[in-house]
Amino acid sequence: MNKTALRTNDQTKMVIVTGAARGIGLATSDLFISEGWHVAMVDRDSEELDKVVEEREGNTVKAIVCDVSEPESVAKMMFVANAWTGSVTALVNNAGVADFEPIEETSFDSWRAVMATNLDGVFLCSQASIPHLKKSSGAIINIASISGLRASTLRTAYGTSKAAVIHLTQQQAAELGEYNIRVNCVAPGPVRTKLAVAVHTPDIVDAYHEAIPLNRYGTETEIAETIFFLASNKSSYITGQCISVDGGFETTGVGLLALRK
Repeated sequence: MNKTALRTNDQTKMVIVTGAARGIGLATSDLFISEGWHVAMVDRDSEELDKVVEEREGNTVKAIVCDVSEPESVAKMMFVANAWTGSVTALVNNAGVADFEPIEETSFDSWRAVMATNLDGVFLCSQASIPHLKKSSGAIINIASISGLRASTLRTAYGTSKAAVIHLTQQQAAELGEYNIRVNCVAPGPVRTKLAVAVHTPDIVDAYHEAIPLNRYGTETEIAETIFFLASNKSSYITGQCISVDGGFETTGVGLLALRK
C-alpha cells in the first residue's frame, strides 16, 4: 500500500467506520471509498483488518486497530484518525458482538461483553468524535438492529443493547443538534452475511422468508447504501431517526418459531 502522507484540504471527507474488517462494516467502507471519501477502517481484529486494507490499495484508506469498549483505545484511535486527514466528517458506529442464548443461560459475563462493545463502544466513540464533528458539522450513524425494536427469542443481551443504542441516538441528536451534528440510527433486519449463511438452518431461512414481506434477506450493500445516505448532505434535515432496513420484517410480528427449536 502507498504509505505516502496524505495532503488534505477543505474538500477532504473522512469517515471512521468501526467493525470495518468484515460484513456490513466492510461493505460500508467500500461504498464510501467508491464515493471518493477517505475511510479510517477500525477493528480489533488486526490480522483481518490489515488484510482488507491492503487489498484496497491507495492512500484513501487507513487501518486503525481499536477495541471500542476501551476508553484509552478509543481516544488513541480518534487522535490517529483526525491526524491522518485533519478532520472527521462522519462516524459509523458499526462494531458489535452477539451472544444468542436463552435468558436463563445468559451469564453476567456474556451480558457485560455484549454491552461493552455494542453500547459502551457507541458511547465512547461518539463522545470522542464530538470535538471534531463540531468543526465539520458532521454526522454520526449508529448501527442498531431490528432486535432493538422488538423482542425475539435468544436475544436478551443483544436486543437490549441495540434498543439502548436506538435511545442513545435520540439523546445524541437532541444534544448535538445545536452544533449542526446530525445523529441517526440504522436498524438492519436479517442480512445475508457469511455468518448468517453458516449458522442459519434451512428451517430458519424459510421462516425468515415467510416473515419478511419482501421474501428475502437483505444484503450488506443495501445496509451500506442507507448508512451512506445518512452521512451525506442528501439527509441534511434528518436527525434523531431510526431507519429499519429490513424488507418490512418489523411489520410482521414477534419472533420466529424456527429459532425456538
